[in-house]
Amino acid sequence: MLTLIIGCKNMPTLEQQEQLVHANNLVLDQITTRAVVNAWGKPPLYHSEFTYFFVMPDFSVIPRSRVATGEAPKGWKAGVHAGEGVYFAYPDRGWLLVFLDDCLVYKEELKVEELHALAKSWAYEDRFKTRLDEVSRP
Repeated sequence: MLTLIIGCKNMPTLEQQEQLVHANNLVLDQITTRAVVNAWGKPPLYHSEFTYFFVMPDFSVIPRSRVATGEAPKGWKAGVHAGEGVYFAYPDRGWLLVFLDDCLVYKEELKVEELHALAKSWAYEDRFKTRLDEVSRP
């Protein structure tokens, strides 16, 4: 199985990242959690968990949780990556943002209802976490 290391490359300055976020130009591999929080405030809906990511042929990644159980994304070959996925949901803006190693690796526009349903599933999953699983909130 092919495993790839994903990371932010040639990062813009924090100020430049914040400008991108303010302009709603959410460039993958170019924006950190800090830039998003500085530009939009703390996420109203937040989740963190160990996550498997499908690595696509163009090296973009898709969290396993965003694909139907037992399915793979269209066009996926065999690349995978895993790590602590940090999920920010901004219902007022319609965005789900996923970070890996403090770098934006996935974004998806969703309706308010979809984001709240996602947060509800996170709350359900969190009921089964142990104290060892908990990660600090931004």
